[in-house]
Amino acid sequence: MKITEQLAKEFSIQPEQAQAAIKLIDEGNTIPFIARYRKEVTGNLDDAVLRELNTRLAYLRKLDKRREEVIAAITERGKMTPKLEKAIIAAKTLTEVEDLYLPYKQKKRTRATIAREKGLEPLAELMFNKRAEDSVLEKSAAEYVNPEKEVANEKEALAGAMDIVAEEVSDDAAARKAVRNFLAKRSLLTTHVTPDFAEADTEFTNYYDYTEPISKMADHRILAVNRGEKKKVLTVKLEGFPDAMTKGLVKHYAPKGCSHYLNDAIADSYKRLIFPSVERELRAGLKERAEASAIRNFGINLKKLLMTRPFKNKVTMGFDPAYRTGCKIAVLDGMGTVLETTTVYPTMPHNQVEKSEAILLDMIDRLHVELIAIGNGTASRESEQFVANMIKKAGHHVDYVIVNEAGASVYSASDLGTEEYPELNVSLRGAVSIGGRLQDPLAELVKIDPKHLGVGQYQHDVNQKALETVLDATVEDAVNNVGVNVNRASVSLLKHVSGVSQSIAKNIITYREDNGPFTERKQLLKVKGLGNKAYEQCAGFLRIPDGVSVLDNTGVHPESYEATKALLQKLGLTEEDLVGERLKKTVDILNQVNVKETALELGIGELTLRDIITELKKPGRDPRDEAPAPVLKSDVMTIDDLEPGMTLSGTVRNVIDFGAFVDIGVHEDGLVHISEITNRYIKHPSEVLSVGDIVDVRVLAVDKKRQRISLTMK
Repeated sequence: MKITEQLAKEFSIQPEQAQAAIKLIDEGNTIPFIARYRKEVTGNLDDAVLRELNTRLAYLRKLDKRREEVIAAITERGKMTPKLEKAIIAAKTLTEVEDLYLPYKQKKRTRATIAREKGLEPLAELMFNKRAEDSVLEKSAAEYVNPEKEVANEKEALAGAMDIVAEEVSDDAAARKAVRNFLAKRSLLTTHVTPDFAEADTEFTNYYDYTEPISKMADHRILAVNRGEKKKVLTVKLEGFPDAMTKGLVKHYAPKGCSHYLNDAIADSYKRLIFPSVERELRAGLKERAEASAIRNFGINLKKLLMTRPFKNKVTMGFDPAYRTGCKIAVLDGMGTVLETTTVYPTMPHNQVEKSEAILLDMIDRLHVELIAIGNGTASRESEQFVANMIKKAGHHVDYVIVNEAGASVYSASDLGTEEYPELNVSLRGAVSIGGRLQDPLAELVKIDPKHLGVGQYQHDVNQKALETVLDATVEDAVNNVGVNVNRASVSLLKHVSGVSQSIAKNIITYREDNGPFTERKQLLKVKGLGNKAYEQCAGFLRIPDGVSVLDNTGVHPESYEATKALLQKLGLTEEDLVGERLKKTVDILNQVNVKETALELGIGELTLRDIITELKKPGRDPRDEAPAPVLKSDVMTIDDLEPGMTLSGTVRNVIDFGAFVDIGVHEDGLVHISEITNRYIKHPSEVLSVGDIVDVRVLAVDKKRQRISLTMK
């Protein structure tokens, strides 16, 4: 089956859609561009489907290439047959191709190759293919005794022949497939604690003596077991059912019975060659499956985090808590520019509460601070109590929000942090980052390696290259979904825009600094390194809020400007009707457009016209404005205030395989186990919850000693 047809079948789309997507990808178009501006070409395939299709396309092309390599290698050795070639072409996975190639693969010297060198292959043939009885084999073995070839007696001759048979059975692709399929359904994974940790209480205590069918293992348990094994806390093995499997293989190769030599050779093949290999494959498959799930969930959580609703145009104080070194403070204006910084010492061991209050209240009143973002790290509890008491004395109303500060210290010490705020020391940059996360989460969080943002599970244990690929794609989708103000964006943000590399991002900022703000999109073509192809990819995602044309502050692509202006003219509108008080009337007019007839008249696709109308209704729109806002607070609550049965409102901070962690305002996030999320059956918490969701929960239990809170949503 051709790749195009296979992709169409797998994704339940038309072959023409698959072919169009492949062509666009091969031409160097980015996924965000294809999803947003080539809907007519692909039949409206969204970015999620396009990314999966792209990944699958790469695998199928790799499979095709490997098929060709294997066929060529076997043909070169003169071993190719029509039946074998047909089987290789029909193989649906790389594993199947490698199974078929195994008998013809150049091997290191094995027990079987040594036996062949001793001339024992005819005896193995008699044993395996001709099913000779014990007496016949023992009599024939005498013919192969040859001290010069290190075959001292009949016993050694038979042992060598059995080694050859064992390897031939192991090389049988059909046998391997049958064993693999059986064990995938029936095998049990068993773990035991190693002697060094037998008396220790570790995070793997639940797996000190544990057994579970691999077909039913949850992904997070697979990753936990693998981590325990890697740390040498656990030993792990799969049940191979050697007696039953040997019996099945013997029945397959010799249904009418066989010599005990053949029986023992098959048993040896399974125990020594087949099972260890298949065990590695199954363990690798479990790991790959679990990693893929963890990476996918990480991507989902990250996208929700990046799409958190911003607090726009709010003067914000970033408050980075600490004990001995003092709390670092940075006040940002509504656009994120640092106005002032300081360090105060309201926490132990200094306890300079009154002095710290005086300093910060002066800053709050003088700079008109409206929000305070408090990091949730060390000394956060004490800092929150201090802030809650302090803002009651402020000259105007001030709210505070507890912000997840994961990765802030990484950013502070990075080259990027130094480049952006060379005049600030490392610790103060952390306060800037915390404040920025509240004002514009996307713009701030793209500066930090996503692995450090605290919304994953076992992220340091999974395939790092695969993780990086998914997270980069997630950031790219989020950035392009929101759009980027080209006159304010940092390199960190710009480099994730479709078609913009890091070097082009730097050149955009250089051009901006040398020539002043961009006033229209076509000026981008003057940026060094930004040619026609890059412009095509990025122009629709870059915004110019106060430019010459209001269209430059929308998601309308410049290639559609002519059609857009024709639409406005047809409706008796001008660009002036898209701003201010006149916009409301314009929206009413746009709602009356007959899309089918108008698209035909304008010579554009209906999907493109619908997108144009959506953009004209709300120039400069930010999809994040529709997300739930973080919970604003003006007073403090601690874990000591919690009692079972209490109902609270909270924010989902992380969604993992076995539940979700919810911030209920007491610094320690509570866990809603998957069984407590809903009354209906769900396979994964992400079916119901997303990072950033505001949910109502009830306290089930509070373990104050271990600082653990159990919650329910039922």
